[in-house]
Amino acid sequence: MDKNFKGTGTGVAIVTPFHKQRNINFTSLGNIVEHVINGGVDYIVCLGTTAEVPTLTAQEQMAVLDCMIDQVDKRVPIVLGMGGNNTSDLVDRIAKTDLSEVSAILSVTPYYNKPSQKGIYEHFKAVAEASSVPVILYNVPGRTSSNISAETCLQLANDFPNIIGIKEASGNFSQCMEIIAKKPKNFQVISGEDALTLPLMSVGVTGIISVTANAFPKEVSTMINLGLKGDFKKAKDIHYKLLSFTNAIFEEGNPAGIKAALEIMQISQCYLRLPLVKVSKPLYNKIENLINEISK
Repeated sequence: MDKNFKGTGTGVAIVTPFHKQRNINFTSLGNIVEHVINGGVDYIVCLGTTAEVPTLTAQEQMAVLDCMIDQVDKRVPIVLGMGGNNTSDLVDRIAKTDLSEVSAILSVTPYYNKPSQKGIYEHFKAVAEASSVPVILYNVPGRTSSNISAETCLQLANDFPNIIGIKEASGNFSQCMEIIAKKPKNFQVISGEDALTLPLMSVGVTGIISVTANAFPKEVSTMINLGLKGDFKKAKDIHYKLLSFTNAIFEEGNPAGIKAALEIMQISQCYLRLPLVKVSKPLYNKIENLINEISK
């Protein structure tokens, strides 16, 4: 565990690769981890949205975490996705999970229940009090139908020192800017939208938890580092180099698009578990063409 983990720079939300029979392909998982570490990412997110967590059993989730811990071998911090819409169950899982090799947890807003802002606050209060490691909030209304308002985020950031940041995937620039303008000094606002990251960095976002970096970790990491240094001219070149690819991998859902890209790059195969399915052949071909353009 990295006790100095801040959540800045490039994190990558790792996919869960499967064999044709849909059991977990741990060899490919190791290959992906090596690919992104060699590409210079600052940390890895295990069991995030991109990992198809709803289709993994509790035992499979722990097996994925154990595999990542062994493969990473303390070279970069690991952030563990731990969210849910049953607060008491989530608190119990946090208490029972060995977090000694984890630098933080990433916890998504409760989904389906559609809680009020007070409910969201009380949920994350319980999470913060239960967690022995720092907590990163995860706001992704497009998936949860529940938005953490700027006011609620700021209240949580001020009330709980171990809530160290928020992965903001609302796409709402005004909301992000309000949080950045009023947040505590060491609270990080992290982009959860690959295509919007560089523009958001211009107003104070300090990094990303990326899907694109599964395929292009070096390019994403370089862009983020340039942005953090204020060199937006060079960063912009990389942003536009990756933009069409980034948009393409989300056209038919995540992680179907990025899994297709990893197959094209011969890193892993693009098997998914239902209800997710492979991308269409036209999109597969489009992603392949875009990879070839980027790799020239």
